[in-house]
Amino acid sequence: MLLLALLLGLPASAAEPSKPVVLKAARLFDAKTGKLVAPGVVVVSEGEITAAGSSAAVPQGAQVIELGDATLLPGFIDAHTHITGQPGDDWRQDIIDRMQRTIPERTVEALPYARATLMAGFTTIRNLGGEDYIDVGLRNGIRRGRVVGPRIIASTSGLGSTGGHCDGGNSWRKGLLARESGQGVADGPDALRAMVREHIKYGADIIKVCATGGVLSRNDDVDAPQLTQAELDAIVDEAHARKKKVAAHAHGAEGARRAIRAGVDSIEHGSFLDDEALELMKRKGTFFVPTRIALRGVRERYEKGLLSPEQIPKFKAADAAARQAVSKAIARGVRIAFGTDAGVFAHGRNAEEFALLVEAGLSPADALRAATIVDAELLGLTPLLGTLEVGKLADVVAVPGDPLQDIRRTEQVFFVMKEGVIYRNDRATPPVVTR
Repeated sequence: MLLLALLLGLPASAAEPSKPVVLKAARLFDAKTGKLVAPGVVVVSEGEITAAGSSAAVPQGAQVIELGDATLLPGFIDAHTHITGQPGDDWRQDIIDRMQRTIPERTVEALPYARATLMAGFTTIRNLGGEDYIDVGLRNGIRRGRVVGPRIIASTSGLGSTGGHCDGGNSWRKGLLARESGQGVADGPDALRAMVREHIKYGADIIKVCATGGVLSRNDDVDAPQLTQAELDAIVDEAHARKKKVAAHAHGAEGARRAIRAGVDSIEHGSFLDDEALELMKRKGTFFVPTRIALRGVRERYEKGLLSPEQIPKFKAADAAARQAVSKAIARGVRIAFGTDAGVFAHGRNAEEFALLVEAGLSPADALRAATIVDAELLGLTPLLGTLEVGKLADVVAVPGDPLQDIRRTEQVFFVMKEGVIYRNDRATPPVVTR
């Protein structure tokens, strides 16, 4: 298993325990069946799970950690984050800060976001958009044990068309910037195919593409398609040929349909998905990452008067349509994966997405499965993550009580282990000291 982790570019634990550790709690969530096992026991050695289940034997000389009336779960996975930043209280100042701060400054500012995410129980994230390769640097620093944070599947900057949602240089006066377009911007199938190659060259684990406009970009329609079918076909063909998955930001139905036909692995947001798009997703097995909490975060900013005039009508339109789209997708049996868009709101609030998915129609068990076994499949990490099973990496979190009875228990994570290293244990005496 250690060799497999290295081949996949994932870290082995930087501080593997010298003796087995046994975690005990009142119950354990079996992500395969969606049911609870009682009592919950997980045995960990050298960063991996060596036994799990109610009958797991305690090895001689093991360190036993009693967590009491709690539920053990696989480390949560968030399939849509922006770990390199989060908004302030003034969108104009955010623009100025982005222009003035150096890459090292912005990297240092991201360190507490990574820590907050891990401490909230998210041991793995898929970062869908980070300029200047900051997410790649964070990924590598965490992998080497220099930084505390979740395992990162990095996309670098998103791919998009000139002036589109992924164009970080949009809405500026022409001639103001030395580089008029964002890092992932190109036009035409061949140019976008070359951009995929460049992103992979510089460390991308996954390709993110903006198939439609967005809520927070300032000069595009939220539901308008921004890439042709031929452009999307080229992006997906090149990425898949190089064994990289593709995630498509797509609010609008037409842009989403083009992305689905091209063969993207997931649709992100999907605020205006229609019956045709949902049927295509069901037929092709495309995952849907609804990011329900993202619109809650934008609503909070709207209510505080923190959105720009261009963003307000787009937010209102997406907010009015999104919940119905998610509920229809659930009813049709589209595969729902867990992602939050953290960075649109404060990092560390990721678990609030669970309750919003249940509100939209998922059962509590399926919401938990979305952030564990389903996300592991979406990210291509099923051999390593997503369940508490022998041979998996020892990513384990604990919440008080029973999350199947109260899904908001997921917002009360008090124990976090990643690859056998304990980063949080609020019930420890004395308290655990994290790296």
